[in-house]
Amino acid sequence: MRRYTVAVIGSDNGLEESDHIAIALGRELAKKKVNVITGAGRGLPLKAAAAAKKAGGRVYGISPWDNARTHNEKHPEQEGIFDFIFYSGLGMNGRNVMLARSVDALIMVGGAMGTLNEFTIAFDHSKIIGVLEGSGGFSEMIRRIAPLGRDVGARIVYSNDPKKLVGKICKMLKEE
Repeated sequence: MRRYTVAVIGSDNGLEESDHIAIALGRELAKKKVNVITGAGRGLPLKAAAAAKKAGGRVYGISPWDNARTHNEKHPEQEGIFDFIFYSGLGMNGRNVMLARSVDALIMVGGAMGTLNEFTIAFDHSKIIGVLEGSGGFSEMIRRIAPLGRDVGARIVYSNDPKKLVGKICKMLKEE
């Protein structure tokens, strides 16, 4: 059976009230044997990655920095979470393109401008995108924003329950 790779994108700070949602998301992704990938930053995606790792999942990151030394100086809190980090050297915007285009699907939890950037890249490349409603930030606005875009084949699913959202995404991936 093929292991799917799903990016967790979202707020890198300021949404502590959504930590429990991100943690439940990470656990569910690990339970479904989905590879988890993030932008190797902080916040809600890191919470999901740490929970997935703790639950026995595979966790990867794409760093905007060009080497481990710089990345580790910026993110010492990540010790032991990622199975592998790719140091892209592309900065935040380049990293976002690489992340959004290299996965089978994405799940948005919370989110600020960088997350919206990742969402629009994924949308334009016809990805499956899960939106974890109730997690704050731009996740609360996607239902209003997405219909403004042209139909490029992106498939967006919504839920406020991490288990249901991961289930919907896995079902869609198997049907492809």
